[in-house]
Amino acid sequence: MKKIILSAVALLVAANVAQASEQIHIVGSSTVYPFSSYVAEELGATTKFKTPVVESTGSGGGMKLFCAGNGMDTPDITNASRRMKAKEYKKCQENGVKYITEVVVGYDGIALAQSKDTAPLNLTRKQILLAVAAEVPNKEGTALIANPYHFWNEIDASLPHRKITFYGPPTSSGTRDAFEDLTMKAVAKKMDVYTKLYKADKKANKKYKKYHEVRQDGVYVPSGENDNLIVQKLTKDADALGIFGYSYLAENSDRIAAATVKGIAPSPEAVQDGSYKLSRSLYFYIKKSHMDKVPGMKEYIKLFTSEQMIGDDGACTDIGLIALPEEMRAKYRTQAASLTNLKPEDLKK
Repeated sequence: MKKIILSAVALLVAANVAQASEQIHIVGSSTVYPFSSYVAEELGATTKFKTPVVESTGSGGGMKLFCAGNGMDTPDITNASRRMKAKEYKKCQENGVKYITEVVVGYDGIALAQSKDTAPLNLTRKQILLAVAAEVPNKEGTALIANPYHFWNEIDASLPHRKITFYGPPTSSGTRDAFEDLTMKAVAKKMDVYTKLYKADKKANKKYKKYHEVRQDGVYVPSGENDNLIVQKLTKDADALGIFGYSYLAENSDRIAAATVKGIAPSPEAVQDGSYKLSRSLYFYIKKSHMDKVPGMKEYIKLFTSEQMIGDDGACTDIGLIALPEEMRAKYRTQAASLTNLKPEDLKK
């Protein structure tokens, strides 16, 4: 089913690119989508270039399309809410997409959001792991069992008797990847019950090295790449938590509020200083072979990396992007302007 959906997305993207051969075509992250779309609209409104076509395919889906080749029926730029993976870089290289430039445009906090009418919820990352993992420690902590928890107070008596439900992104999403990295992997790697299994048989138990298997019994509900749909579900399900980027929380603050993580809510300040632990960088990737073939690419890249867009008082920060420190903005602006080549060793840093 997943392959059919991705094939349909690929056909749609190819059709749109064919129709818009004189336009920049951008795919990828639903989290970066609002910022990329804003820059695209500004480029179309203030220059001679056509407004770029921006599609929300998810970070993983965008990488598949971007790395498919250099043909003009492939995207020029892909947005991502997590860094390109080594295996994606390898696929790009195999398909002739040899020269790629990586740009970081800002920070984002992954929000665990709920209806504003629901009592506040404060969680730890371990409690989040115990709520979403397919396998969790037994009460003695000596072995793993299928996740038995369906109410928060079953995990910790200090939490409310409230049904555990997550509306979250699908596996194609960079937000899903980042959520798993920052909660499940970050916690499981410090828990002997997981790591001992890996050490006992590294080949057979490889998944326990960086454990991130999400339960599939209906507690975690994959809800597509349209984060606004998750917002709508939260207004109808008072128990549920939704997982998406901070900008969607900020945009809908009249209807939803954040659960806190160790007492800290996502905010620009908490993300910038690292006190909010579910934080990540936002990226876009440039296909250099298209730079001289698609009008406006240089201008779009310059606009997106400008202080006007991603500075402390930039237009994108007004709609939820969290600004990088000034020296980092300057670094990535230079990197984008010079089209610095991404190298495989960069992805290990």
